[in-house]
Amino acid sequence: RWVAGIFQSTKKLFLSERAGWGRTLEFIRKNAANGLSVANLVAGLSSVLCSLNRQYQHSCWLLLVGFLLDLADGAVARQLDACSALGAKLDDFADFTTFGLATALLLQPQGVVDGLLTIAYVMAVFARLCFFSSGKLSVLGGIKWLFGGDFPPWLNIWHPAEIPFTYRGLPCPYASSLLAGTFLLTEGNVTLLRITAFVMTVFMVDQGSYPHDKVLESQLWKKVVYAGGVVAILFSPAVVASIYCLAWSTSYIVFPFAIWSCKA
Repeated sequence: RWVAGIFQSTKKLFLSERAGWGRTLEFIRKNAANGLSVANLVAGLSSVLCSLNRQYQHSCWLLLVGFLLDLADGAVARQLDACSALGAKLDDFADFTTFGLATALLLQPQGVVDGLLTIAYVMAVFARLCFFSSGKLSVLGGIKWLFGGDFPPWLNIWHPAEIPFTYRGLPCPYASSLLAGTFLLTEGNVTLLRITAFVMTVFMVDQGSYPHDKVLESQLWKKVVYAGGVVAILFSPAVVASIYCLAWSTSYIVFPFAIWSCKA
């Protein structure tokens, strides 16, 4: 009986520790993507502080780090089956902070015109985060609602799963990456930066279609591009990192479906 009691106590302790580890792993699985979004938010807030202290070079590096984190958090959430409403809100708030407020401070507004451009850029990012969606999916969703939750037989040929998700308007992380790369490459040419910001503002509110590139969930070469971005941003000189990010962002802006569509 004494031996059996020791065995039972040991078994209960082992099962308790195992359950504890299971809960810990489940917590990590559910919040891994949220952790990346929080890291993106911290990078954005740090970038704001750097800009307020006129350390614009450091601010640009933090924006590029936020760019990498933003591309990763969605992929991690989908791979771990951990998508949630909280994660979506956290991602939007982090994106607005990093790619809206922090990026706009690179423009260094000093007058009314500069201030209006900065406000316009932030509002463009705000509009992008509020209203981006797939136009085709929205239309089909409305049709499905109209017919009482089911598609009529003559519409079954248009199954939503077969329609790729698209953004309306240029995604703000690519606009931010382009601005940060421009700042680093030109060593802070504010005039060129403001012109670029104006063009990016137009692209973001233009409502043109851009593919959901899914860099880490698509073709192997896109994963290589992402890995190259990590190396360039974290370990390369400013010139190399800026040219790499400019080429990456420009290719997405100019050739979105020809290069960056999942079917490209």
